[in-house]
Amino acid sequence: NNYQLIWSNVPFFTVPLARAHGKSFAHRSELRQAKRIVVKLGSAVVTRGDECGLALGRLASIVEQVAVLQNQCREMMIVTSGAVAFGKQRLRHEILLSQSVRQALHSGQNQLKDMSLPVLEARACAAAGQSGLMALYEAMFTQYSTCTAQILVTNLDFHDDQKRRNLNSTLHELLRMNIVPIINTNDAVVPPPEPNSDLQGVNVISIKDNDSLAARLAVEMRADLLIALSDVEGLYDSPPGSDDAKLLDTFYPGDQHSITYGTKSRVGIGGMEAKVKAALWALQGGTSVVIANGTHPKVTGHVITDIVEGKKVGTFFSEVKPAGPTVEQQTEMARSAGRTLASLESEQRSDIICTLADLLTERKDEILSANKKDMEHAVSTGRLSPAMLKRLSLSSSKLNSLSIGLRQIAVSSQDSVGRVLRRTRVANKLELEQITVPIGVLLVIFESRPDCLPQVSALAIASGNALLLKGGKEAANTNRILHELAQEALSIHGVNDAIQLVSTREEVEDLCRLEKMIDLIIPRGSSQLVRDIQRAAKSIPVLGHSEGICHVYVDHEASVDKAIKIIRDSKCDYPAACNAMETLLVHRDLLRTPLFDQIIDMMRTEHVKIHAGPKFASYLTFSPSEVKSLRTEYGDLECCIEVVDSMLEAVDHIHKYGSSHTDVIVTENEDTAEQFLQQLDSACVFWNASSRFADGYRFGLGAEVGISTARIHARGPVGLEGLLTTKWVLRGEGHTAADFSEQGSMTYLHENLPVAQVLPGRRTTS
Repeated sequence: NNYQLIWSNVPFFTVPLARAHGKSFAHRSELRQAKRIVVKLGSAVVTRGDECGLALGRLASIVEQVAVLQNQCREMMIVTSGAVAFGKQRLRHEILLSQSVRQALHSGQNQLKDMSLPVLEARACAAAGQSGLMALYEAMFTQYSTCTAQILVTNLDFHDDQKRRNLNSTLHELLRMNIVPIINTNDAVVPPPEPNSDLQGVNVISIKDNDSLAARLAVEMRADLLIALSDVEGLYDSPPGSDDAKLLDTFYPGDQHSITYGTKSRVGIGGMEAKVKAALWALQGGTSVVIANGTHPKVTGHVITDIVEGKKVGTFFSEVKPAGPTVEQQTEMARSAGRTLASLESEQRSDIICTLADLLTERKDEILSANKKDMEHAVSTGRLSPAMLKRLSLSSSKLNSLSIGLRQIAVSSQDSVGRVLRRTRVANKLELEQITVPIGVLLVIFESRPDCLPQVSALAIASGNALLLKGGKEAANTNRILHELAQEALSIHGVNDAIQLVSTREEVEDLCRLEKMIDLIIPRGSSQLVRDIQRAAKSIPVLGHSEGICHVYVDHEASVDKAIKIIRDSKCDYPAACNAMETLLVHRDLLRTPLFDQIIDMMRTEHVKIHAGPKFASYLTFSPSEVKSLRTEYGDLECCIEVVDSMLEAVDHIHKYGSSHTDVIVTENEDTAEQFLQQLDSACVFWNASSRFADGYRFGLGAEVGISTARIHARGPVGLEGLLTTKWVLRGEGHTAADFSEQGSMTYLHENLPVAQVLPGRRTTS
């Protein structure tokens, strides 16, 4: 309604007759369905920085992307600038060649230095450049076996009904023949643009620049999507470059009152205001619009395909405004509330966690009812494996265990934030402290297991971190009720917004691009999920392990009973777990011994499928199927058996094929065991103990946010301590660095002082 009230009296925005019944896409994810796409290339995209000649590298990348989409059976059209720049380069070259050397010398050496080329008229440049520009496009598209056709238009081609029908017919015929039309205003004959001439009658948009041309063409041709590329990232709420400027991911009609426009591009005649007007006109005509940067060297090669894939690139224009906050707004809310959470007394944070623990048991009927809906839907669709269904399922006993675990976190979290790790008297009345502080905003992405939500929430609360949660759709109902309970617990101290559940259509890759808002990503799910997130999060640290390729090495001095028990538990207790054994390494001397026979018999009894490593297979006449790769995480009742000649060879094998997760030695020789424990570079290394001990609860951490195989920050099961970092605090009395110069009277003491657990009244924020 607001949209109609604002624009109903402006002819520029009257719904065009050609798309009176069209409907634009409501969400970015729907852009994958776009069949007919118009790509508008602004002057700043096509031309070089000196405005004389074309940016060939950028143009080649754009052509490749358009050709890729064309080969996906999409109908692509290009509205291009560049004829004037191309012609300017050509005419300047011709003028320089036409100047005679004699005339140049006659003018005198000093005057020659001051000589400048004449100002070139834009229409003459366009006339000289149009054919060359088209020849360049044709040559580039030919490399992808794609045919092109040039169409030059003026405003009259849209005013005159017959010309308009002819243009429409020509374009449709070209698209039918799988040809890419390349459209440009006929700048060789078009009159100079008149100021304030946007409105040219009902149902007609003035073709005064390529923004308006692209919008008019997109609506006329009933295009699904218009991609307008310029030299800015998209639409900002204030001029780009200003301190508070924020890129708008999505722009809705009626929000234009909150936009402050900056100056126009370095080239071209259309500024951002013209782009927004053209975009809104196209949107009202039923064409979705994205304004994005086509000049950024790191993204130019995939900006168009990224947009069509629904990724968060540029500004997306949508008529459907969501009821709730955007994910960016959620993150800002979480950070603000998280700082308040970090400043609370530790007893207050513990109080919140205990309240959440109580709610899990008091409201278990609501939780189990929501979980039942998720389970029924998962079973009916048949998309989840039995292991995933098991993770999705909640029960009264699970909720009771969760409640107990949360109370353990509440107790163990006392004085975790603001704890002084070291105190040093640098000089007289100058003291330095290193204290623990929250990391900031955590993004936890998890699959299936809704019990992860209260666990991670409790750890975030205990460590004073803000939390952004992204759960799988399969647990949507359960996650929603659990998040409501977490916010209810947070409300007792007024920090409801510190934990946010992302329920919009945001893709994981889009969340991983919020590097200015998120400080750490923690994936909880399959190894494929972790790998995908690690690839997508190029600027945000990821705490996780890509694979759990865990080894058990049975030494020739191993105990039979211990070996059988450890191997059975490591492989068969929960084969889908990341800490389950995937490769069994056996000392060569154990082959054809009773111990080895008992291991094989036990695996057969437990229905474990065995794959033979290359060396093991060479010892056997009839061997199990030879393993395809020694870097395999089976996640099921399968494993590889390989033979090694010594403990050192076992260490080398694990370093080469393992994932630095958890590895075990079974031996009665203490010296051999100690060498293994010291030389093996994995996050968890065990002696005569099952790999399944690599777990936060078993380590006494209360709970874990995951297991990390990273080389910095936390490694192994990560609990409360892994969600904290430190900062340095210096307290002085007017000290300056000059006081410690060679001529200064002060000297460094660096005297270590006693460390108090938490200094009273000294609270820290992230």
